[in-house]
Amino acid sequence: MNEVYITAMGAYLPNQPVSNDEIEDFLGRIDGKESRVKPRILKQNGIKTRYYALNKAQETTHSNAELAVNAVNNALKKSNLKASDVELLCTGTSQGDLPIPGFASMVHAGLDFKRCELASFQSVCASGVMALKNAFAQIKSEQKQNAVCVGSELPSRMFKASRFEAQEVKPLPFDAEFLRWMLSDGAGAFVLQNKINLKGLSLRIDWIDIKSFANEFPVCMYTGKIDNEDEAEKTWLDYPSYEEASKAGAINLHQDTRLLDKLIKTGVAHYFELIDQGKVKVSKVDWLCCHYSSEVFKDSIKELMQKGGGAIPDDKWFSNLSAKGNTGSASIFIMVEELMYSGKLKKGDSILCMVPESGRFITSFMHFTVVGKSEESKIYPQREIAPPELIIDTNETSEWLIRNLARVWIDFETALLFETALLKVPIVAKIHDGSLSMADYKLLLTDLRQQVIDGSQWISRAASNIDIDLFELRSAFIKHTATEHKDYQMLERNFEALGENLETIRSGEKNIGTVALTSFMFQQASKANPVDLLGSMFIIEGIGKRLAGYWGKLMQDQLQLNNSQVSFFTYHGTADENHFHNLEEALNHPKMNLEVAKKIVKTAKITAKLYRMQLEELGNY
Repeated sequence: MNEVYITAMGAYLPNQPVSNDEIEDFLGRIDGKESRVKPRILKQNGIKTRYYALNKAQETTHSNAELAVNAVNNALKKSNLKASDVELLCTGTSQGDLPIPGFASMVHAGLDFKRCELASFQSVCASGVMALKNAFAQIKSEQKQNAVCVGSELPSRMFKASRFEAQEVKPLPFDAEFLRWMLSDGAGAFVLQNKINLKGLSLRIDWIDIKSFANEFPVCMYTGKIDNEDEAEKTWLDYPSYEEASKAGAINLHQDTRLLDKLIKTGVAHYFELIDQGKVKVSKVDWLCCHYSSEVFKDSIKELMQKGGGAIPDDKWFSNLSAKGNTGSASIFIMVEELMYSGKLKKGDSILCMVPESGRFITSFMHFTVVGKSEESKIYPQREIAPPELIIDTNETSEWLIRNLARVWIDFETALLFETALLKVPIVAKIHDGSLSMADYKLLLTDLRQQVIDGSQWISRAASNIDIDLFELRSAFIKHTATEHKDYQMLERNFEALGENLETIRSGEKNIGTVALTSFMFQQASKANPVDLLGSMFIIEGIGKRLAGYWGKLMQDQLQLNNSQVSFFTYHGTADENHFHNLEEALNHPKMNLEVAKKIVKTAKITAKLYRMQLEELGNY
């Protein structure tokens, strides 16, 4: 499976920061009176400033979708991914601007994306993590190469004084007023790709773990009914009219604060489960990004961690709650975005994220590792693009053949339509940009073995179909058969030297590109005098002579491999020089003419395209 990296991040907080003294200037004073509970709640939660998509006339300045769009655009500005190339958009929010359609559709409409897959997640704080896991899973399983994930919230418009003034219940119940001073607006976005950001640090997503406890606890944070005591109580949609539901307070956002202590205990219990599973190694955690709505809850979390032997030192905790407020599903995005660009991270750092949700109790954890190019990292030089050199007798036919085979090679390696070039094939791009993983390398060995083992067989078949008067050509094919037989054995030894079971690679399937390549080879080899397969040898041996050795050095350096683990590639850098001499001797045959040369060039073109397909389809069986 692919590694998945967060390669860029963006946040968007609307308008100017709002201090504690200004809150009611934006949300309004209910019946013109200052709130009595506000000072106590603000003292406990520790929030000093937050952001609202409202002005002082209580008018909405941005939609929730607009917040998300701005965050996404801010992330893409830091990314090498073009908006038009995004394959998947995942969104998380507590409440979109419209009940229907899904929030992702509304966000997509505001972006410069082309047609893409969408996923809308609606919950409370965990909805952003749900969206992120969907994107992570799709790239991990190679269904997508990239995705954009955004968490966005706009709760302030639910807290306008005018809404409460129109209600029948007075004074405003504490479970409704509590959240007025706890929540604020904002959005954060991540760009996810199957390769690292070459211009800076990236976060590799190691795992995401989400668990619901709704089967064990009643509703804690909710909107759409009066209280959470009666599961059968009618919802806002069951009232005779929306107006009556609103007057009754059924559309208020409520928080049963009596249950919050249980949420903290549940979240920490989940944390200890992850420690027992080996997913969290406390001593290895460099940063803890914990989403909590109040500094009071932080103290409770730390105390429980301490009691269970899983304490994380204070200097490893990172939070921006006091300056940027509690933005629900967007909070973890905004928090990690600030940490990412703070200059505090270094390559190899381990980041643990904790996101509890009080809706009906969901706890979620994520683990990231900082990867990427630091100033000390090795940057691999760009190689000159050139075809393998052919040294054959000079005559009109050979000059034509050399010239046209060179064109085939240049098109194979770089291509006029660059997206189809060998250098743009994902596995090749990873080798060149330094982002190859060990899993990538093992997959490459596994799939190449299935093609290489067939090599000696189609070459033997071709030799058997060459007439005796072309003895030199038959001899060249037979010599090549012996080298191909040694190649697949060397490849198997490399795989075994990585600590893998030899039977795994021997029982592997051909990917669909390999099926196409070997089927073509056997078809051509079965024809009378299949001399045109010299074109196939030019491509395959050319890869060995021009590329395999170089790739071997890059992979050995990136993955810290020893010679026994990468010799299949490094060997070809020198051995295929000799193989190429055999090819040159065959091309010097006295019966070579322009008609045969044209067939060789055509077969080289076909082989180049099919070989590229084989590498593009790694793992696609």
